[in-house]
Amino acid sequence: MNKLDHIEEFKKHLADYNLSKSSLQALSQTQLVLLVAPSSSGRNTIIRELMKTGDYYFIISDTTRLKRSNDGIMERDGVEYWFRPEEDVLQDIKDGKYLEAAVIHEQQVSGISIRELQMANDSEKIALTDAEIAGVDNALKLKPDTLAIFVLPPNFDEWQRRIKHRGEMNHEEYKRRMESAAVEFKAALEHDYYKFVINDSVLQAAEQIHTLAKLDYIDDEAQVKARELAKRLYVDTQALLKSL
Repeated sequence: MNKLDHIEEFKKHLADYNLSKSSLQALSQTQLVLLVAPSSSGRNTIIRELMKTGDYYFIISDTTRLKRSNDGIMERDGVEYWFRPEEDVLQDIKDGKYLEAAVIHEQQVSGISIRELQMANDSEKIALTDAEIAGVDNALKLKPDTLAIFVLPPNFDEWQRRIKHRGEMNHEEYKRRMESAAVEFKAALEHDYYKFVINDSVLQAAEQIHTLAKLDYIDDEAQVKARELAKRLYVDTQALLKSL
């Protein structure tokens, strides 16, 4: 069972968190791309496509939680997460060695270590990872030039089809995913720093993100279209939640 022996210390240091000078230097030298998306939008598939280019370094987050089995396969260190002792993570937080970190469910701490960003920089690649809304907010406070991308399904019906295609899901889990999606749509629409990419084709979505990351080119017309889609998805998700 996951638990934190030093939860109050974590909260104290995270509430008044500052990066070390060496961390700030590493951060300034590294290009960072964070992908946010509601459940079943195809974010991980897009990441795998981007990794094929050889231009990206996938950031693996640290966590204090125990490894667990997914469909009979035990998680591996350096694959799903870097599984680290609680005391080590706490010390690195005290030393300002995380881009962002958070206490999750009052039982674990997870975050992006500067160590991973330094690895991306040393390999002369763009640092890339998936992220939650809160993680993007925290990252942008410390690195304003972070490229934050919100991945959208092509439409509401296709999105729902993809969710149901993932396999059996009980009513409560489905409702939680929809509640989280509504929060994510709303938060992304309220912030101008998000760039929206519609995942109607994995190859095209990956190409759009690659263009944003490598050329810093923004198709204003496409962004307007994508934001309108995000608004519709938000409205449809809210309507769905009322019926659940």
